[in-house]
Amino acid sequence: MKIRKNFFRCVIPSMLAFALSGVYAIADGFFVGNALGDNALAALNMAFPLTAFLQAVGTGIGMGGAILYSICMGSSNTEESRQYFGMSSLALVILGLLLTILFLIVAPAVLCIFGAAGKIQVLGEEYLKYIAFGALFQVLGTGLVPFIRNMGSSILAMAAMSIGFITNIFLDYLFVWVLPWGMVGAAVATDIGQAMTFFVCLVFFFAKKKRPSLHFRKNALYIFLRICKVGLSPFGLAYSPNITLILVNKSAAIFGGAVAVTCYAPISYISAVAMLLLQGVSDGSQPLLSLSYGRKELSQVKILRGLAYRFAFIVSVICVIFLFFMRGHVASLFGASTQITEKVASILPIFITGYIFVSISKVTTAYFYATGQNLPAYILIYGEPLFLLALLLCLPPLFSITGTWAAVPLSQILAMLISVTFLMREKYVGKL
Repeated sequence: MKIRKNFFRCVIPSMLAFALSGVYAIADGFFVGNALGDNALAALNMAFPLTAFLQAVGTGIGMGGAILYSICMGSSNTEESRQYFGMSSLALVILGLLLTILFLIVAPAVLCIFGAAGKIQVLGEEYLKYIAFGALFQVLGTGLVPFIRNMGSSILAMAAMSIGFITNIFLDYLFVWVLPWGMVGAAVATDIGQAMTFFVCLVFFFAKKKRPSLHFRKNALYIFLRICKVGLSPFGLAYSPNITLILVNKSAAIFGGAVAVTCYAPISYISAVAMLLLQGVSDGSQPLLSLSYGRKELSQVKILRGLAYRFAFIVSVICVIFLFFMRGHVASLFGASTQITEKVASILPIFITGYIFVSISKVTTAYFYATGQNLPAYILIYGEPLFLLALLLCLPPLFSITGTWAAVPLSQILAMLISVTFLMREKYVGKL
């Protein structure tokens, strides 16, 4: 009973946090789609992977630095922990400024590579231009929250995210619907929302007197490389779903044109929330798995892993049933036209079938990562996009746009099969 209580005490808040980040991601789509229509919704969907890249960079550097900060604090090495805090903060600022310049230069070309054209291209460029102006806040807002969490203030870390989310929602309504500023308003609302999160982080650091150290002596490069090495995993976890978004958008543009791209936009937003709920289950169980594994309590690891599998499966089934019966209304939530709404209703069941398989692969990935088996975790993180790429090269030429849609759940099935294969082969399977 105690194991179950601890499991849900960790997993439920994790699910809520991930769900919040999922709603944060679709806020712009909701307001822009309803205000500006199908082309704007498609443009936002095309541009989102670039915005997500900014946040993934912040997450990678922030998580990498925060983990090393905690390790040093655990060994009572206060000065070195402050150095990791300082280097992470400095890296976040420098990368934020560099990415501002990079986005202003390459964003139009990248949108073309993703498959944007015509009006969709114009609207996407407009959105990304103003996202680029706020890139520094995007990186800092996501990168400093992990430090607050690892400094023992997880509630305040959640509050920082919530304040940014509420600010973004309010300003989306004001800038997109009331003024209206269109795509520019949506981008500015996102920037200011992340700036508010950054501001809450600053207030916390000053109030708690958590000062970073910028005195690295000759260890600056070593410290930065260690942060990058540790941060590679959280970066991959944060960004790999957007690789799927990029690949499917490109294939949809080639084999289905602007209509297919627009159809995929609401599907990708809704799927993102479902995937993040499942990610919340797996990531929420990870600390308990690691603790039990470190204590050599292998029977408890088995119980926790089983709880995670069962709960993730239940969550995925609920998502599948709910979205199946709501499939005729999903697209209209984003202001899509009647034509797009009807097409999405017929396409969505193809995508939701994959949720069941994702529930298994995500928990398995968390299990490997939690028990120090990094290689299979990395293969599962990056393997699914590779499977998807291979399927997108084969299926659409044979089955047109239907092949594009089918490639997504098929890649998730392959990832699940690989995860189960790894699980059966891993050396502790006999004990667990």
